[in-house]
Amino acid sequence: MTIQDELQRWEDKVLKPLVSKYPERKPEFTTSSGIPLPRFLVEKPVDYLKDLGFPGSYPFTRGIQPTMYRGRFWTMRQYAGFATAEESNRRYRYLLEQGQTGLSVAFDLPTQIGYDADDPMASDEVGKVGVSISSLEDMETLFQGIPLDRVSTSMTINAPAAILLAMYIAVAKKQGVEPAKLRGTIQNDILKEYVARGTYIFPPAPSMRLITDIFAYCARHVPYWNTISISGYHIREAGANAVQEVAFTLANAIAYVQAALQAGLKVDEFAPQLSFFFNAHNNFLEEIAKFRAARRLWAEIMRERFQAQDPRSWMLRFHTQTAGSTLTAQQPENNIVRVALQALAAVLGGTQSLHTNSMDEALWLPTEKSVRVALRTQQIIAYESGVADTIDPLGGAYIIEYLTDEIVNRARDYLKKIDEMGGAQRAIETGYMQSEIQRSAYEYQRAVEKKEQIVVGVNAFQTEENLTLERLKVDPAIEAAQRERLAALRARRDQQKVQELLARLEQTARTSENLMPLFIECVENYATLGEIVGVLRRVWGEYVPPAWL
Repeated sequence: MTIQDELQRWEDKVLKPLVSKYPERKPEFTTSSGIPLPRFLVEKPVDYLKDLGFPGSYPFTRGIQPTMYRGRFWTMRQYAGFATAEESNRRYRYLLEQGQTGLSVAFDLPTQIGYDADDPMASDEVGKVGVSISSLEDMETLFQGIPLDRVSTSMTINAPAAILLAMYIAVAKKQGVEPAKLRGTIQNDILKEYVARGTYIFPPAPSMRLITDIFAYCARHVPYWNTISISGYHIREAGANAVQEVAFTLANAIAYVQAALQAGLKVDEFAPQLSFFFNAHNNFLEEIAKFRAARRLWAEIMRERFQAQDPRSWMLRFHTQTAGSTLTAQQPENNIVRVALQALAAVLGGTQSLHTNSMDEALWLPTEKSVRVALRTQQIIAYESGVADTIDPLGGAYIIEYLTDEIVNRARDYLKKIDEMGGAQRAIETGYMQSEIQRSAYEYQRAVEKKEQIVVGVNAFQTEENLTLERLKVDPAIEAAQRERLAALRARRDQQKVQELLARLEQTARTSENLMPLFIECVENYATLGEIVGVLRRVWGEYVPPAWL
């Protein structure tokens, strides 16, 4: 008797009588992406070498390194930055003392959209959601006493990423550290800003030019730097499901590769420095499968579509952050559990670095205590759980392989549709990606309102509570102090030299010449972020989204 015969016999004699008497909790079980979940699977045929391979080998489904965490753990990052460079520097030192192995910089909103702290557009926003960086002087303070050849630094910055990277390189040079020794990442993913986040400055064409300038410069001078972190995280935070997160992220990645090729770069020259940034959400099994599916798809795209020859070009290396959108202001201690499960999914999915959100982030900027708990969550997973001691621990589980295949196939369908539209940029311009994300967000919200999706402490298991958590407050006097520092900087720098450099920048921005060397020269002479971006605004203009978006 075959296993299928036995299965049918079991269903007839055991399952059907039981379910008729005791119905299941739902008429249908699905993942957050709508993938049907069978009760269980008795077998899942797998073409092992084609679909899975070995760790460190194509298609990298099981991980990008042959030994994964048996060699070393993932980089443990905590995204931090607030108020002034001095205060953020103290937080970074604290985190490094607590065992963090990489820095992750959050910039305030004015910095993210290219305004100095003393610009009227920056009013009331300086230092609020990240650290205020207006000049090289601020960046020097931010990393004072932190040897840049010994830490890996991730900077969440997009539209002005090239300028902030220039400042980082300039600080390293002042420390005596050669750019070739720097390790880290800039997000530098402008397409998802048009889709999901909104901190764009320039229209798409010049924005893509800045990105390819970074690709070319770093390939030659900063070879260990990740030149982009192509972000599904913010797409997911905007309401996308897991399949859309993979599909839209890879569609944007394809657009960046095509832009670099059109700029004259060879694929294996820049592709090994591409990295990705994914969300770790609540649906535990689907999230593990999502990371595995993304690796397989990217390897296939790079080898077959772009004919990359270097195996490093096929590897999808990614950072993960737990899902901020899942954190609740109600019963905030519950967020510790959510973050632990999400972090565990990222580890089981093979992430290269990880940020764990703090329990109080739905309320305010996280305190040192809540950040420490978030970091300890990673350390407990690493040192106490045992899941890092074998590679791809859930690989081969029928449900994991089923979900991995489903996400691959559904994401491929999206990619095919986006290709038919003319690519990611066109899909963004027509609002296709945005409307798909909005549809998913609406469906989720409706499920919460109808209690089809339970959020513990929000639409079920509520309690009356008085919050007793410590709160971090940003002193409003910080903005005035930053203005004073900028005024003092402008008074003592070589103003004539700055004006000459800004004039050169305006001329060069009208050409196709790589702007990175000039950005470094500008910041080394203390031209400010706002001054440099202001020149580029005059040359390239600003992006204005269509009225219907």
